[in-house]
Amino acid sequence: MLIDLHQLFARRPLKNRVIGTDFLTAEYRCPINVEKAQFWNDMHLIAFVLSGRKDWIVDGEIHPLEAGQGAFIRKGIYSTKQYFEVEHCVILFLLNDKFIRDFLNEYPHLLGGTQPALAHPLYFEINVDNAIQSVLAGVSNYLQQSQTIAKELVEIKFKELLLTLVLNPKNHALASYLQAVRQADHDFEYIMRKHFLHELSLEDFARLCGKSLSGFKRDFMTRFGCPPGKWITEMRLKHAKSLLMTTDLTVNEICFDSGFKNPSHFSRAFRRQFEITPNQLRDRSN
Repeated sequence: MLIDLHQLFARRPLKNRVIGTDFLTAEYRCPINVEKAQFWNDMHLIAFVLSGRKDWIVDGEIHPLEAGQGAFIRKGIYSTKQYFEVEHCVILFLLNDKFIRDFLNEYPHLLGGTQPALAHPLYFEINVDNAIQSVLAGVSNYLQQSQTIAKELVEIKFKELLLTLVLNPKNHALASYLQAVRQADHDFEYIMRKHFLHELSLEDFARLCGKSLSGFKRDFMTRFGCPPGKWITEMRLKHAKSLLMTTDLTVNEICFDSGFKNPSHFSRAFRRQFEITPNQLRDRSN
């Protein structure tokens, strides 16, 4: 099951948490009974580990993150694996595209010499230097007072963190990605093609793209020439067809791997699309 990470931290009663309009930050001690979990997040995540260890599995690659280390993880879908030898405690920063754009507009010359790359990874390792550790100490102090501290003060610390990150030349790859975020809808098509197999609603896809549902549907029609629900179904069916022709997976396995919940519904949709049933295509391929 996919866990909505943003809503998890927004709704769960946490003492050390501050929620702003376009950001959220929290100091979080992970429950020790959860070893593996899969999340989706409509906000970018910056994580700094205070104690313990956790693996972040992003786009099929495993990234161990231990005490003293930090990472920036783009919005999307990823998994985690926790180790129980030491309690895992982390400071998390969640921010959306608008927060990044407003920050860069406030400091227009900050990334003047940084060119956005043609493609960006989903996971960026952060070089944690003394300046970042100093900012984290200040944030942690604020979070201890989260019931009384003004959100505006935490937002200033948030911007200080971003400034410290991008001014460190060792975080050049991350700075390049932040430059790309300046462009509206910079990852609209990427998000859809990357995540259409996952169990997300149209409202979830709209959130991932940073839009209202009506705005998402309108912009999707402009880009793809059809409604998003129709496009997602067709892409899943094409994926299923490829698996039927190239793998030994059973039809039911392919049904679920392709994002369908019901084999009967999958078979009917497949036949409408390709004028042949999944079993008939499998027999013909063999």
